[in-house]
Amino acid sequence: MTGGPRVAVIGASGVVGTTMLALLRERRFPAGEIVAFASPRSAGREVEGHAVQVLDDQAEIDGFDLALFSAGATVSREWAPRFVDAGAVVIDNSSAFRREPEVPLVVAEANPRALERHRGLIANPNCSTMQMVVALAPIHREAGIERLVVATYQSVSGTGHKALEELEAQALASLDGADAPAPAVYPEPIAFNVIGAAGSFADGDDHTDEERKLMFETRKILEDDSIGIAVTCVRVPVRVGHSEAVNVQTRAPLSAAQARELLAHAPGVVLEDLPTPLRTAGRDEVCVGRIRRDESSPRTLSMWIVGDNLRKGAATNAVQIAELLLERALLWRAASSRSTPRVR
Repeated sequence: MTGGPRVAVIGASGVVGTTMLALLRERRFPAGEIVAFASPRSAGREVEGHAVQVLDDQAEIDGFDLALFSAGATVSREWAPRFVDAGAVVIDNSSAFRREPEVPLVVAEANPRALERHRGLIANPNCSTMQMVVALAPIHREAGIERLVVATYQSVSGTGHKALEELEAQALASLDGADAPAPAVYPEPIAFNVIGAAGSFADGDDHTDEERKLMFETRKILEDDSIGIAVTCVRVPVRVGHSEAVNVQTRAPLSAAQARELLAHAPGVVLEDLPTPLRTAGRDEVCVGRIRRDESSPRTLSMWIVGDNLRKGAATNAVQIAELLLERALLWRAASSRSTPRVR
């Protein structure tokens, strides 16, 4: 639609970038123009009806109001500041800027007011953090959260196209009675297996980067550094959809019935008896079930949280942020009195 914001989608040929383009159409985002950017290997492709342009030094990046990034931290560190300097508001799905104190880390249902302090750059949380915080934010507001014990069961689509191909190739070979292809994306075969460490280890750290992300990002979004968090991130042979077993110790007493009532009215949450990745695939809501009292610990509840990691875990939240920026007149071009932000 003419007259609306001009939008760039960077990483448009990836699983999340493709989903972003689909969601802009599905949610009828009033863009005046959408331009899809990707690496040279995607040149000439068409994604969701958009011809892919190569993002390189010859690319024309002036004139955009919004830029949605899902091309990895290396690309974001190089190109996000360039788009900001060119006048766009960047919503970045990578880990590049989440730890920057001046960059808001936003979950649309949990802390939308953080958008008011953006300086041209907004970070999207990690997918596991995202869905968990949608469910936990109402509980934290009502009773405070003292401690979390979390186990994630993360699908292979969180790693990208090659991981999906690896799962399918190994599964098909095993079902045919053939030798499965050797793992290339993961350290062990993923088909019919569970890998007890999702993510990678930094030197000297016995936690993976996925686990560190969930710890840091949860505290930043909920604005409470005192929350104790123990987490184990696991990779499972599921195409789409992350699941989480979450044990929540609150500061004030909160019964299972009270928690259900809170979540029944929480934005972006659907209560189900037993959510599964297959049922949540393609949905934008976070599904929560098995809410029960932890009989071993006072003021403690256990619950099961499931979400589509490509949609709410990444693309949907980015588009929701774009909608909020437009609704609240927080785009740079709508605020001409503001100077171009500086990004490290």
